[in-house]
Amino acid sequence: MTSYYVTTPIYYVNDAPHLGHAYTTVAADVLARWHRQRGERVWFLTGTDEHGQKILRTAEANGVGPQEWADRLVTDAWQPLWEHLQISNDDFIRTTQQRHTDRVQEFFQDLYDKGEIYQGRYEGPYCVACEEFKLPGELIDGEGEFAGQKLCAIHRRPVEMLSEDNYFFRLSDYGDRLLAHYEAHPDFIQPESARNEVVNFVRRGLQDLSISRSTFAWGVPVPWDEHHVIYVWADALLNYATAVGYNENPARFDDVFPADVHLIGRDILRFHAVIWPAMLMAQGLPLPGRIAANGWLLVGGEKMSKSNLTGIEPQDLTSHFGVDAYRWYFLRAIAFGQDGSFSWEDFTARYTSELANDYGNLASRVTAMIGRYFAGTLPEAKTDGEAERTIRESLTRTVTEADRRVGDQLDFQGGILAIFDFVRQVNGYLTQQQPWKIAKDDTPEARARLGTILYTAAESLRAVAVLLNPVMPRTSQQLWTSLGAEPSLGPLPAQRIHEAGGWGRLPPGTTVAKGPALFPRLEENPNT
Repeated sequence: MTSYYVTTPIYYVNDAPHLGHAYTTVAADVLARWHRQRGERVWFLTGTDEHGQKILRTAEANGVGPQEWADRLVTDAWQPLWEHLQISNDDFIRTTQQRHTDRVQEFFQDLYDKGEIYQGRYEGPYCVACEEFKLPGELIDGEGEFAGQKLCAIHRRPVEMLSEDNYFFRLSDYGDRLLAHYEAHPDFIQPESARNEVVNFVRRGLQDLSISRSTFAWGVPVPWDEHHVIYVWADALLNYATAVGYNENPARFDDVFPADVHLIGRDILRFHAVIWPAMLMAQGLPLPGRIAANGWLLVGGEKMSKSNLTGIEPQDLTSHFGVDAYRWYFLRAIAFGQDGSFSWEDFTARYTSELANDYGNLASRVTAMIGRYFAGTLPEAKTDGEAERTIRESLTRTVTEADRRVGDQLDFQGGILAIFDFVRQVNGYLTQQQPWKIAKDDTPEARARLGTILYTAAESLRAVAVLLNPVMPRTSQQLWTSLGAEPSLGPLPAQRIHEAGGWGRLPPGTTVAKGPALFPRLEENPNT
């Protein structure tokens, strides 16, 4: 069985998660679920990054120690949200866990012993919010209250000038090897704009990377020098290896590692596309298959974050639209890898038009007509014609297109649109065939025609439930139950994507029952 390893970033626990964090995590979950339904052996990893100066300062500001702060945030905010959003991760790693910290020390001790790390002095700007050493060209001039200061271009806050005796990783030695890898593997960094950014950055020449800090103690101790802790990013990136058995379970590590895809935010692109592969090269380990960066999630034209006060909690939306609609909306409305804007008005319009009217109404009226005209028993298709052949052929194309876009290209939007184009086609088929009019004719011919129409629509919905299950698992299961599919076909998560287009899988005689609306009418917007 083919294996597939997908990861999210591990998120800083300096605050509760917002829409931007959930966007990346839902995308990873859809990808993991999709590959499971391809029949692959999936390992889906997420977790939290709990070391570094930012966490230390946040904890101190809240009057607690950093470990207590991390424990509180993980237990009360991060893990409950992922459960709420139906995130199906196989593991949740925390960088304060011993299974991680011990392996991090071993990794860097090996590099030190190989001469890949040396002692030196760092002097220059540092953004605590990014936990990143900055180059002068990456800073912007401050205005207003920050006039005369240099700011981080991402957080628009003053950087701090550091002067420390640190240990350095010989990152500058790996520029040519990185460029050669990018050239040989053009899909290694996605989208293309992100790839171009990284290639241009590396071509300008790499500086050696400070991989330790000596002015605070909240981190993984440098094993050969107790006065230093390992730089938080050098520590954090290794989670992708330590979580799957690096230096602890060689058989499992060789089976799972490296990741097929790291899904990340655009702001941490260089860490993953430059520093991480260089570290792996230095240790002689294989590189990940793909680094896929989503764009900025914008609200009111600003990047989603807590620092600029546009941080909306996901529960604000799920309480109004529902969890499945939430999972669907951002992947449908925004092309993954591109920047995208969110608004209540857009979400409401798409929910009403596409989820409630197109998809939900189709499911409701098909199951209702089977109940009304055939006493809830799925009829047999006896009078197949050109209209039915068109639906079958369209479904075959839809399955192929959706699988290619979601499973191979990470084009979640394109895959979802292909599925909903098919939903609209089935709606059009019903409108054209008018089964409610045919039902008024009691002749055997009309009865057979009515049964064919409703079987065609129900079998189409069976396939749609399979295709949309990775995106909207709760409502897909609701539809699967309503169609009576489980007794004959088995559990919905066990259905294979490539088999979804196989026509005639739902047996005639199946008991069909109209259930609650998949997507109920929205109450008035609570934010108005």
